[in-house]
Amino acid sequence: MQDNDETIQLTVAQAIVRYLANQFIEIDGTETRLCGGGFGIFGHGNVPCLGEALYDHRDVLPLYRGQNEQSMGFAAAGYAKYHLRQRFMFCTASAGPGTANLMTAAALAHANRLPMLLLCGDTFLTRLPDPVLQQLEHYGNPALGLNDGFKAVSRYWDRITHPAQIIQSLPAAIATMLDPADCGPAFLGLPQDVQGWTYDYPVRFFDKKIHRIRRSAPDQLEISDAIEAIRQAKRPMIIAGGGVQYSGAVAELTKLAEMCQIPVVETIAGRANLTVDHSLNIGPIGVTGSNSANSIAEKADVIISVGSRLQDFTTGSWTAFDKSAQIIGINAARHDAMKHLSLPVVGDAKRSLELMIGELKGFVADKDWTGLAQSERVKWHAYVAENVKPGNGPNSYAQAIGIANDLMSPRDRVVAAAGGLPAEVTANWKTLDIGTVDVEFGFSCMGYEIAGAWGARIAQSENEPERDTVVFTGDGSYLLMNSDVYSSVLSEKKLIILVLDNGGFAVINKLQNNVGAESFNNLISDCPTIPSPFAVDFAAHAASMGAHSETVASPAELAEAFKRAQASDKTYVIAMQVDPYDGWTTEGHTWWEVGTPQVSDNASIKSAHKEVEDGRKRQRRGI
Repeated sequence: MQDNDETIQLTVAQAIVRYLANQFIEIDGTETRLCGGGFGIFGHGNVPCLGEALYDHRDVLPLYRGQNEQSMGFAAAGYAKYHLRQRFMFCTASAGPGTANLMTAAALAHANRLPMLLLCGDTFLTRLPDPVLQQLEHYGNPALGLNDGFKAVSRYWDRITHPAQIIQSLPAAIATMLDPADCGPAFLGLPQDVQGWTYDYPVRFFDKKIHRIRRSAPDQLEISDAIEAIRQAKRPMIIAGGGVQYSGAVAELTKLAEMCQIPVVETIAGRANLTVDHSLNIGPIGVTGSNSANSIAEKADVIISVGSRLQDFTTGSWTAFDKSAQIIGINAARHDAMKHLSLPVVGDAKRSLELMIGELKGFVADKDWTGLAQSERVKWHAYVAENVKPGNGPNSYAQAIGIANDLMSPRDRVVAAAGGLPAEVTANWKTLDIGTVDVEFGFSCMGYEIAGAWGARIAQSENEPERDTVVFTGDGSYLLMNSDVYSSVLSEKKLIILVLDNGGFAVINKLQNNVGAESFNNLISDCPTIPSPFAVDFAAHAASMGAHSETVASPAELAEAFKRAQASDKTYVIAMQVDPYDGWTTEGHTWWEVGTPQVSDNASIKSAHKEVEDGRKRQRRGI
C-alpha cells in the first residue's frame, strides 16, 4: 500500500507536466491520455523551467512548435472540436507579447465552449528584478499585469504564487475544461521564478487518474413541462446545435425526430448532426441558413432547441421565429437553456432526449406540417444544386464548395471560418457523414481556418489517418494567418487548402454596400491609400513554405487540381480567383441586426437604415 505521506521534490513546472501526463479519460470504454500534448513557442518566460519539464515528457506529451501564439490556440481549438471536447491540448507562451497573442484564441475557445489549457509566463513574484523585459507597469497596482486580461476570456483563471497551489488549481482547471456546462479555456499564469521553485509534493497527487464526462440528469418537472408543450404543438420544430454532438446525442435526436416526425434544422455549429439525405433534415437555419429551414421556423409554434446557445446568426437577431412561439431549451448550461423565456430543460442532451423519447410515444406531428417542411427541403436542394454548378456565373465560393463536396470522401473533414465562407459552406455544403464539418462562427475569427485545420488534422491522424482535412479560406484570412501551412508541412500533417481570392474583404464590402455605403477600404482596389493594387501569388507563397501548390483559373481546373491534392503526400494549396460581387448565395438569409447611421446626407444610407428599422418590428423580445 502506498504511503499517503510519501512526497517527491519537484519544481512547479515539473509537477504540472507530470500531473498532465498522468491524466486519462475513458471514451466508449477505452482509456486514452486526456491531454494530447501541446503547442509551444519558448521565450524567457517559459523556456528555462517549463521547457525543461516538457523535454522530459516529450514522448507522452508531444510538443508541436508553433509559428504564432494565436494560431497555436486556434490549433488547440480545432483539436478539441474534433475530439468533441473529450480531449484537449495545452498552449505555452512566454511572458509579454507571446502570451498576449493567445488572448484572441482564448476568446474563440470561450465563445465556442472549448477546452484549452493555457500555461503562460508571468512576471517575477518577488518583484526583485522589476521592471523586467516586456513587463507592463501599473504604478498604483503593481500586481496588475497583462495576464489579468485573460480573466475576461477564461472559464478558469489562476496565477500560481506558491508551489503548493497547483495541488488545488490543476484539478480545478481540468474539471472546468471537462464540465459540459462550464467548458472553456483554463488559464494558469506562471511567474518566472515560481516555475522553478521546488516543493515536496504528495506522490499520490501524480497517480493515474481516469476522467469521465459528467452527464447531468434533467429535472423531471422540467421534462414534464416540455412534454406537455410538445404534445400541444401543431407545428413543432427541432433546432440541432453543436451540443448534440458534444453530448453524443445524434442517435437520440434522430430517434426522437423520426418517432414524432418533427422537422430538424441545424445551427452553424450543429451542421453535420444529420446527413443531407435524411428526410427530416430541413437545412441550416438563420442568417447563413436556407429558405427551407427559415420558412418553417417562422411558422413553428413550439421550437425544441437542443444544445444551442441561440446566437444571432441562428435566430436572425430574434426575428426568425413567430413572437408567440414557445421555445424549449435543452442544454447542460443553465444560461443557455433559459434564453428568451424558454421552458428550460437543464441537463445533458442525450439523457434529456432519452427521457423525452419515452414520454412522447404516440405523439406524431401533423403530416401536413411535416410534409410542408419536406417540400421546402426539396426546393432548397434544387436551389443549392444550381447554385454550386460550375458555369452558372463567374467563379464563386459556391462552385468551389460544390466541386470539393463531390470529390471528398464521407469521413473527410471540412474547416472554414469568418468572412463569407461560413455562410457559403453552411448554406451549400451537403453533409456526407456525421460530425465532419467545422465552421468556426462562434467568435467568427479570421485566421482560424489553416491553424484550426492543423489542430484537427493532428487529432484526425490519431483516429482516421487515411482521411483528408480540407480548408476553405479567403485571401483576407490567408494573409492574416498562414504560417501553419509551414507547420503542417514540418509536422507531416497534410492539409488540402483552397484559397479563394476575391481581392480583399469582399463579404464586408458586400455588407458595406447593403447598408447603402460606398465601397471603401475593404477590397484592395477600393483602398485610397493603395496607389497600385496587385494580386498575391498565393501558390508561390505556399510553395515557399514547402507545400505543393498551384493556381487554377476555373472550376473545371479546380476539380483536376483537387484530385492531385488528394493524391499528394503533403499539404497542397490551390488558389483560384472568385468574383467579389457576383456569385454569392442570395437565398436563405434571415434579417440580421447591424448598426446603421440614424442621420446621413447619403440617400442610400438613409434608405438602408429605414429597411433595418422596418425589420426590427419582427424582433422577438425576451431575455
